[in-house]
Amino acid sequence: MSFHSHILHGPSTVMIPVSYSGGQPRKGVEDGPEALVHAGLPKQLESLGWKYEQDNSISWDDIRSMERETKEGEKIHNVEASSKASQLLADVVEKHAKAGKLPLTVGGDHSLGTGTMIGTSRVYPDVATIWVDAHADINTAQTTPSGNLHGCPVSFALGLDGSYIEPYKSWLPAPTKNVHNRIVYIGLRDIDEGERKILKDHKIKAFSMHHIDKFGIGKVVEMALDYINGDTSRRDRPIHLSFDVDAMDPSVAPSTGTPVRGGLTFREGHYICEAVAETGSQPPS
Repeated sequence: MSFHSHILHGPSTVMIPVSYSGGQPRKGVEDGPEALVHAGLPKQLESLGWKYEQDNSISWDDIRSMERETKEGEKIHNVEASSKASQLLADVVEKHAKAGKLPLTVGGDHSLGTGTMIGTSRVYPDVATIWVDAHADINTAQTTPSGNLHGCPVSFALGLDGSYIEPYKSWLPAPTKNVHNRIVYIGLRDIDEGERKILKDHKIKAFSMHHIDKFGIGKVVEMALDYINGDTSRRDRPIHLSFDVDAMDPSVAPSTGTPVRGGLTFREGHYICEAVAETGSQPPS
């Protein structure tokens, strides 16, 4: 089957390995990119007909050297290092998206979602994010119960009140109020109370595992796509897909620091990616 897309210039992807774990306290996640490369990810992509490149331009050793112990009275952990990591990542994502390639960011902890969302939005201002995760990751710097930034990337990227803080505010866009149609969630099943209020107050659409059990993954994905496109007949809005491994059931993907039982099956996770990929395709004219 030949490649057709109304967004990408061709079947070309650039993997951006992000060896960073400072958004949460557990070590090991920084080894994820190298493990996936060694497991054969590049060859699998090439076997699907995609041109594969790898961007190693960011020195993650330098970023990790910025990590430090949280001082007494500080609520947020590793804010300087995490901000710099997302800032540099946003620039790299923007560069490759602008070239018409598909940036494939492989982490690394999910605090880096701020950088990938911002980088994509610089090239596609009308982009919508589909966030596949057991957690909403939308705590603000004020509501986070742990102070770990892997629970906050969405609030920073959307510019919610309480997350426009230094040093992030030196490079993030100004805060905005209208965010409900910029993101939709799939797979939620472990949400903090502060996050529930944020989702409700901003009228953000969220499909939990309950909805997947009730309607099936196919219907849930269709409802999510209908929502972000505003019309059942449209599938032309640019999509940023952020997929946390903890969205999967621990029986499928046990190697996560935040496992939650009752998650997506192997096939459900694949289907989400397939359905999103189909929205970027169009038949030959």
